Amino acid sequence: MNFDHQTAIVTGAGSGIGRATAQALARAGAHVIVADIDAAGGEASAAAIRAQGHQATFMRVDMTDAASIADFAAAAQASCGAIDVLVNAAGWGRTAPFVEGTPEFWAKLVALNFVGPMTLAKALLPGMMERARGKIVNIASDAGRVGSLGETVYSGAKGGLIAFTKSLARETARYQINVNCVCPGPTDTPLMAAVPDKVKDALIKAIPFRRLGKPEEVADAVLFFAGPGAAYVTGQVLSVSGGLTMAG
Repeated sequence: MNFDHQTAIVTGAGSGIGRATAQALARAGAHVIVADIDAAGGEASAAAIRAQGHQATFMRVDMTDAASIADFAAAAQASCGAIDVLVNAAGWGRTAPFVEGTPEFWAKLVALNFVGPMTLAKALLPGMMERARGKIVNIASDAGRVGSLGETVYSGAKGGLIAFTKSLARETARYQINVNCVCPGPTDTPLMAAVPDKVKDALIKAIPFRRLGKPEEVADAVLFFAGPGAAYVTGQVLSVSGGLTMAG
């Protein structure tokens, strides 16, 4: 898979799935714009990619702030020109009973996991439409497909991202733009590290493969959607969950 002469934006690339995806795209030849609110993590990701002889630039963005997203999109296009691939990997959640949630907490979940990816896609789409090419890969969650105990609003936001992916794919197909969605199951990321061991062990027992997913395994699915092998694939949702969720 060759991404030479392509520029890819990966949000949430300072850690976890975003970092693994940025590294994979860079190894495949893309110039990767590492985007994250965490400057230290983002700079470290970009530096690690460059140390391996690949191209990466860190740019800070707050995916819960529309002005920050607009500034980021403008700076990325001014600096690197055409954006060929957008991977919306930034996300966040916290397990808690729905009735204990607050409007502030819900607003952050929805902004980061749903509204932010929509806002960035809108900012970059005009350029893709003008060139009649582009790949958008949204990273949602299997929580958005089948629900998740203690993650009710998070699941709703990710479910919205899945529906948005399918609808945007219909709108942009005439411009030869592919829009697809990857839904990870439980994955060994910094967010998972914060989950109590008792809950984590129960999840692992429920997974047919009896282990957590690796960020690199999710990144492989993203690369498929972003690459030439998925040229005729759009509006699709791919679960990477070790068989935990097998619903259609």
